Parts: sequence; C-alpha cells; structure tokens
Amino acid sequence: RKVNRARDWTESEASTQSSMLDVGKWPVFALLPPEELRLIRQACVFGSAANEAIYVTVSDEVFALGTNCSGCLGLGDTQSTIEPRRIDILCGKKIVSLSYGTGPHVVIATADGEVYSWGHNGYSQLGNGTTNHGLTPALVSTNLIGKRVTEVACGSHHTIALTTEGEVYAWGYNNSGQVGSGSTANQPTPRRVSSCLQNKVVVNIACGQLCSMAVLDNGETYGWGYNCNGQLGLGNNGNQQTPCRIAALQGINIVACGYAHTLALTDEGFIYSWGANSYGQLGTGNKSNQAVPTLINMEKERMVEVAACHTSHTSVAKTQSGQVLMWGQCRGQAVAYPHLTHFTSTDDVFACFATPAVTWHLLSVDGDDYLTVAQSLKREFDSPEISDLKFLVDGKCIHVHKALLKIRCEHFRALLNETDEETIEIHQFSYLVYRAFLEYLYTDTINLPPEDAIGLLDLSTYYRESRLKRLCQETIKRGITEENAITLLSAAVKYEARDLEEFCFKFCVNHLTAVTQTQAFADMDHDLLKNFISKASRYGAFKN
Repeated sequence: RKVNRARDWTESEASTQSSMLDVGKWPVFALLPPEELRLIRQACVFGSAANEAIYVTVSDEVFALGTNCSGCLGLGDTQSTIEPRRIDILCGKKIVSLSYGTGPHVVIATADGEVYSWGHNGYSQLGNGTTNHGLTPALVSTNLIGKRVTEVACGSHHTIALTTEGEVYAWGYNNSGQVGSGSTANQPTPRRVSSCLQNKVVVNIACGQLCSMAVLDNGETYGWGYNCNGQLGLGNNGNQQTPCRIAALQGINIVACGYAHTLALTDEGFIYSWGANSYGQLGTGNKSNQAVPTLINMEKERMVEVAACHTSHTSVAKTQSGQVLMWGQCRGQAVAYPHLTHFTSTDDVFACFATPAVTWHLLSVDGDDYLTVAQSLKREFDSPEISDLKFLVDGKCIHVHKALLKIRCEHFRALLNETDEETIEIHQFSYLVYRAFLEYLYTDTINLPPEDAIGLLDLSTYYRESRLKRLCQETIKRGITEENAITLLSAAVKYEARDLEEFCFKFCVNHLTAVTQTQAFADMDHDLLKNFISKASRYGAFKN
C-alpha cells in the first residue's frame, strides 16, 4: 500500500506540470534571464520575506540566490547575492525532498537516501552535534548510516526524516517535545522516534512550527510536540513529548501542517482540519480553534491534494477536477471558508497569497517533454520565432499570432479582418496592462497584483471582455488591504464594477479607522469622499 500511494502521488503531480517549471510568480526569480529560467527543473523559495531561493537545473546543477540569512544558501559565506551562485557540493546529487526552518536552516534528501543540512544551527537543527551555523551543505550521518531517507520535514528549528523502512528520525529544538524523545532537551543528532511508532510503518511526515505529525501505512495519524492551539488534534491543549495517536481519524493519506494548524486528506477525498484558527485557516467559517479534527464542507467535491506551510496560516486544497481552493490568511485577509480560485496549482496560491510567499514544498517537474495544447500556446506567447504580429506599447514589442487573437477575442477578429499591418501601436494602455491582456488570451489566467489589475479592469471594460473583467475583480478582491482599499474602491466606481464597488466599500467600513488614516483617503476625490461618507453613515459606520 505504501508503494502504490507514493506512485499515485508522483503521477498526479507530474500530470499537472509542463516540462518547464514556471517560477515566474515568485519575485526572487524576476531578474533571471529567460534562457536560465527555461533550465529550472526544481525550485524552493524560503526565508522570512520569501527572499531566498535554491533551484536545480536540467543538468542537475544546484544554484542559490537571495539574502543568505545565517548562511542558509549553502555557499560557504553569509554574503547576499542577487545573481545565482552554484552550490558545488550538491551538483549531481539528485534532490528528492527539501525542507527549511525559520532560522532558516535547510535540509535535503537525495536519490541515494543521504541527508544534507546547512544554515542556522542555534538549536542543533542541522543534526551534526554542534550549535555552530553550517555555511555549506554537510552530510548528516549520526544514526543514519545504512539508512535511506526518502523525505525530510522541518519545523521552525527542528527536523524530522522518514526512511524507506518507514522509520522516523528527529533532531534539533525540543522545547515542546517536537523531537518525540520523551523529554524537552534539545536533540543534537538524529534519534529514532519510537515509543508508539515502534514496529509501525510511517508513510508521510509533516511539521508545524513546534510540532510533528506522521501518517502510518494503515491510515492512522500520530502527533507530538507543541499543542497549545490544539494542533495535535487530541482533544486537549497539552504538549506531548512522544507520539500520540489521533483516535478520531482513520483512513488518512497525507497531512500538511501550517504554522499552528493541521490539515489531513482521507483516502475518500475528505479534508479534516484542527488547531489554530485566528485567520480562518481551518475553513470552518469561524475563527475558533479546534482541538479535534473537524470535517471541512467541500460541497461533495472529492479532494486530491492539501497544502500548508509552517511559515504561514494559509490552507490550500485541490479537487479531483483540478480546481484549487484557498482559505486562512490570504494576503492579510482572513478567509474563513474555502474560496475557489482561478489557479491550476496549489503552488500558485502560496506565490500570490501566502505571507511570506514561500513554496510549501520542493517544486518539481518530470523530464517529459510532452506539452498540452494549453501549455504549447502559453510557451509561444510573446515569442518572436513564429509570430506574425507585434504590438508596440510604450516603445516595447509584444509578439503574438493573428489567428489566435481572432479566435479568442471579438475585438481582434474585427480589427484584424480590416488590416494587414504587421505592427500595431497602442497608446491607450500601459505595456504592463496590455501585455497581461494578450497573455490572458493565451493562458486564460492573469498574474498581476491588485493595483495593476485596475488598469486591466479598465481595458476589459473597453474591449467588453466580461470574463476578464470578472477575473480582474476577483484578483482585486483577494488583494485588498487597508492601505490600498480606497484606491481599489475609486477604481471600482470609475469602471462601473458594481459588485467590486460594494465589496471594497464594505471592507473600508469594516476597517474604517485604519482606512481613514491612509494617504489614499487623504487624497480622495471630493465627490467620491462625499458619497462614501454619506453611504457609510447610512450603513451605520459612525454610530457609537
């Protein structure tokens, strides 16, 4: 059963990926040239501000870039680097699992079953018996000689590893029992987690900030460590120094841990959640913590994937039909029910809505070069090689294909039937907005921050692209904050997006004190301000 489950998981992940890993949504990669981006096959973004990244190329070379806090890039120093630098010791190692802590420290497992660690080591989370920071990747060998590790998981300052035999080893920070040793003394080297797990076969592991979880081959789930928010799912709030079975759960396939909450996916496609809930991350519709597993209402949709990351309070799930839902802390907002997104991958939610916007696992693609129709079109967007039309916007070119534009957009069908021009100049919209519009015609998605989506909302109104207009409104809604709420409200009024206007207005009223202290409120158009105050007062915003 263990082998089959692992294979199914790999195949389902591979089927959603193209042969090129799309890391474009993570700003840390923004300066890499396209020819370098095309070579990336695995990547991980981490750090307190998503400002560190490690990636693996098609030739199995490993590179790192970013701020290099505590030497977490493994480059032998603590110098930050905006240009990728190669981690020589890891080249050719074939990374199969990667995890990181908040120090940060980084731990990987290779295809040969070896474990390497580096970065912050103030709590012995590197497993080398010291508390000296590790500036380069070093083999973790104590008690792991002869063992093949298949998966690693890190909490804030502790690490756990899973072997091919289904054993779990743990080391590092242990103030709450998260190492599972029966004490709260830090564990300087890998130690087998036994007690209740003795003679059991573990198939999946995960870590919250200060807790650890394990799923057995028989579908049972065990947790240990910090439990003050009920994140162990045991019905109480007491920390546990050894693994405890969650009696209320059975038939579990996989668990995922957030900062202080846990998600579990059953073999029938149901999702249970428990633990901290101050951001609605349990998806129960309220913000009350839950110390026992609670079934999330998913409208009878079968779920095939759950995702969470110990650095954030965001929860994500994917349905059998490929729809991606998110809830919890989403760009500063608390979303208490699962919210349907337009994303096709759980990774995209973390890139666009988690705080910090880190990857929840090692992003990977297989080597299969087959591309679907949608992937092929996406790849040809703005590629001059076989394009037959270019738009000139703000002095920059965007390369497209007339046939596709005619098929996808009534405006272009009419325009291109009347002209044989090979270059069309656009003056009404900015390059960023017009490029996003053309890219949407190739991909059905938009990747813009909410402030820039305003310009695209203007364009979609002008071109009567109703679906694009809806997508823009959804993007703006998901990105609203106290700082930008008035700007977004003004845009909604200007472009007659009634639904969005109502949403922005209610947000402003609910956060009235903070919103009225922003620069945008001070600069607000006089008529809009008058209407806002009038409507807010009818809404009861100024009653004591």
